[in-house]
Amino acid sequence: MNTQLENLWQSLETQRAALLAQLSGVAADQFNHRKNNKWSMSQILGHVIQAEQMSVGYMAKKINAIGEVDNTGLWGEFMLGVLIVSQRLPLKYKAPKNLGDQPPAYADVAAAQQDWDQARLSLRQFLETVPNSGLSKKIYRHPVMGRCNVVHALKFFREHLIHHKPQILRQLKG
Repeated sequence: MNTQLENLWQSLETQRAALLAQLSGVAADQFNHRKNNKWSMSQILGHVIQAEQMSVGYMAKKINAIGEVDNTGLWGEFMLGVLIVSQRLPLKYKAPKNLGDQPPAYADVAAAQQDWDQARLSLRQFLETVPNSGLSKKIYRHPVMGRCNVVHALKFFREHLIHHKPQILRQLKG
């Protein structure tokens, strides 16, 4: 795997492990509790996992025609910066329609972790197929950023979890 992709993947895994450690020992009823008609911790994680799964599926299809795909440029870098800022702000955004109104929910943290483990394994396997010449190819499609590259996708995954982690932690505190 390309060194840059490996480093980003390792960073994602560290981030994920830290969150799962914070959720260890959370009872199933608390994990699935919805307060004020907001998503439960289970649904928030379900949303994050589903977004990653669908993104990897899309990129896995696009990589088959990577030679026909354009490179990202300065506009892509600018849009990534805008996305990072937007994810760090405490604002609410509607989930993309292709993810549905209600994200998948899990019986407990262990079930969510198992699904996330599988999603991350698929991500790792995909990243191992990306040639160095494909790092700047527009193989990822973000609903706001538009078409961007695999590095942008991994950075979005990081920012997406940073965006949703405070929601999870607020529910964890009760």
